[in-house]
Amino acid sequence: MSDMITADLVDLDLSADTKEAAARALAERMVTLGRVTDLEGFLADVAAREAQMPTGLDGGIGIPHCRSEHVTEPTLAFGRSAAGIDFGAADGPADLIFLIAAPAGADDAHLTILSSLARQLMNAEFTDALRSAGDAAAAAALIRGDEAPTVEKTAGSEDSAAASAAASADAAAGTDEGGASEAREEREERPFRIVAVTSCPTGIAHTYMAAESLENAGREAGVELVVETQGSAGFTRLDPAVIAAADGVIFAHDVPVRDKDRFAGKPTVDVGVKAGINRPAELITEVQGKAARGEVTAGSPGATPVERSGDSGEGYGTKLRKWLMSGVSYMVPFVAAGGLLIALGFAIGGWKVDKAPSVMEHFVWTQTDSWAALLFQIGGVAFGFLVPVLAGYIAYGMADRPGIVPGFVGGMIAFNINAGFLGGLAAGLIAGGVVMAIQKVNIPAALRGIMPVVVIPLISSAIVGFLMFVVIGKPIAEAQKGMTDWLNGLSGSNAILLGALLGLMMCFDLGGPVNKVAYTFATAGIAVANPSDSAMKIMAAVMAAGMVPPLAMALATTIRGKLFTQTERENGKAAWVLGASFISEGAIPFAAADPLRVIPSSMVGGAVTGALSMAFDATLRAPHGGIFVVPLIGNPFLYLIAIAAGVGVTTALVVVLKSMRKPAPGGPAPEATETAAATADRKQPVAA
Repeated sequence: MSDMITADLVDLDLSADTKEAAARALAERMVTLGRVTDLEGFLADVAAREAQMPTGLDGGIGIPHCRSEHVTEPTLAFGRSAAGIDFGAADGPADLIFLIAAPAGADDAHLTILSSLARQLMNAEFTDALRSAGDAAAAAALIRGDEAPTVEKTAGSEDSAAASAAASADAAAGTDEGGASEAREEREERPFRIVAVTSCPTGIAHTYMAAESLENAGREAGVELVVETQGSAGFTRLDPAVIAAADGVIFAHDVPVRDKDRFAGKPTVDVGVKAGINRPAELITEVQGKAARGEVTAGSPGATPVERSGDSGEGYGTKLRKWLMSGVSYMVPFVAAGGLLIALGFAIGGWKVDKAPSVMEHFVWTQTDSWAALLFQIGGVAFGFLVPVLAGYIAYGMADRPGIVPGFVGGMIAFNINAGFLGGLAAGLIAGGVVMAIQKVNIPAALRGIMPVVVIPLISSAIVGFLMFVVIGKPIAEAQKGMTDWLNGLSGSNAILLGALLGLMMCFDLGGPVNKVAYTFATAGIAVANPSDSAMKIMAAVMAAGMVPPLAMALATTIRGKLFTQTERENGKAAWVLGASFISEGAIPFAAADPLRVIPSSMVGGAVTGALSMAFDATLRAPHGGIFVVPLIGNPFLYLIAIAAGVGVTTALVVVLKSMRKPAPGGPAPEATETAAATADRKQPVAA
C-alpha cells in the first residue's frame, strides 16, 4: 500500500459540495503525480461506475472507484469533508471519501491490497482514527497500515458500541416468529453454518466490504460464516465440502454469481451487495429463519441477465422490467439471424422465394434459386423460435432454470394458436409466476432432488398449457389480430406520427429498456413469413432512428472537435462504425458525460428520421444491419436522406447547446483543447 497513497494524495479539508466535485478534486491530485493521464476520461469512468450504483456507505463513507485505461498504477486518494457530501447512502452524507483508481489491467497483488483497505473500512477504530488525524502524513500512514489506529474512546462511545453489539446480537438471535431461535436450539451440537458470496460491478471495494461485514456479524451471532469474494482479482471457490455442510447461503451481489449451481438446494437469501454491508445481522437472521421453515432453492439458476428477482427495496415495476428484458435479450439474436437470412433469401431469389418448395425435396447445388430458398427457410426456422424463446427466458428471469420448460411450452402454444408476441409475453409471465409459487411450497427433503427435474416441469407445464389453450389464448390471439389490422391500416399523418414516436423512443435511452420496447415492437411485426407493408415500414423507421445518435456524435466531434474532450473525440471515431451498423449504444459515452444536451438532441433527430422514413414509405425486411442492408431496403435513396436529415439536426443541436455552455468552476472550458499534461499543470479553476 506504500506506493498507492502518500501525503500528496490526502486532502483533510476537502471543500467540494458534490460527489462530482469531490472526485475531481481528488483526481487532480492523481494527475499531478502522474498517476492519471487523462483527467476527463478518468472522471467519465468514475461517473459511469457511479451510475451503476451509488458508492455511499452507511457510517459516513463514500468510496467512488473504477478501473480505467487512464490510470497508470493503482492509486488511492483520501479526502475529509467537514460539511459532508452526498454519495447516496441511506444514513446521510459522507465525511470520509476514498477515491480508488485501478488500471484496466491491474494485477492481482494490487487488487488484493485494495481489498484489504475495503475491509478496514468496516473497523470503527480505523475510521475514527481517520476522522481525528491531524495532518495528511498521519492519515496516509494510517491508510497504508504503517500506524495502528489509536483513538481514545469516551464513555459515551463505549456505551454506544456496547449497545450496537447487543443490538446486533439480538438481531442475529432473532425471534420465535422468525424461527432463528428454534433453529439454534436444534443445533446445540454445532453452530449454524453459512456460506456467502459477495460481488460488485467493479470488484474492488464493495465486494470485500460486504465480506468483512458478514464475517463480523457472523462472529457476533455465534455462527460459522465463510465468504467467497468474487472480485476483480479473481476468486477461489469454496471447498465443496464446506458448501455441502452449510445450513444456509447468502448472496450479496450486483453482478451474476459465478458457478451458482454449487449452492442449489439450500435455504438462500439473495440481495444486493450493499445489503451485505449495511444489514448483515438481518441477513443471517433471515437465512436462519428459512432453514427453520425448510425453505430451499428448488433449482440451479444459470447465467441469465436477471440473476435474481430484485433487491428487497425494488418495486414490482422494476422487477417486471428486468424480467421482460431478460426474454427480449435472448430473443434479439434469433431476430437478427433469422431476419437477415430471410432478407438475403429475398435479395438473391426475388419476392417469390417464399413459394419455393422445401429444400429437402428440391435442392440443386448449381442453382441460385436453391441457395436463396435455403437461406429463406433457415431464417424461417429461426423466426419460429421467437415467441417460445421470449416466453421461456422471461420465465427464466423470474424463476431461473425451472421456469424454462413451462415458459417454452407456453410460448410454443402461443405461436401455434397465433397469439404471437403478446401471447409470448403472457405465457412467460404466467410460467414464471407458477414456478415461483410452486417453489414456495414446503417440500419433504426426500423429494427435493426430483423437484427441478420432474415435479416442477410437469405441474407448471400442465397449468400453463391449460391457461393458454383454454382460458386466455383465444382473447390474446384476437388482440394480436386487432393490433396487426390496425398497423396495416396506418397511412398518411398517422403513420408519420408513429414514426416520430418510435424515433423518440429509440433515442431516449440508447439501447436501454425504452429503446428495446420500440425495437421489439418493430421486430415482432416482421417475425412472420409474409409481413405486412406497414410492419416493414415500422422496422425501417426504427432502424433509421437508432442510427442517428452515434452518427451525429461522430459528425459533431469531427466538425467541432474543440467542444469535446480528447477521449470523446476518440470515441467519435468508433461511433462512425457503430452508428453505421445500427448500434445505438455508440452514443452512450457522450450521453453519460453530458446527458442534458446529448439526449434531447438525439431524440429530436431520431423523431425527424422516423417521421421522414414513414413519409418516404421506406420498407425493411431485415431487423438489423444498418447501412450494410441498404440493398434490402425499399426506397433506399430516400431512406438515406431521412437518416442524413436526422443526423444533421442532432449534430446542429449538440454543437449549438455545447457552444452555449458555461464551464463549471474547476471544470474544463467549453472548447476542451487541453492535453493531459496541460490539465495536470492547471492549478487554478477556470473562470466562468
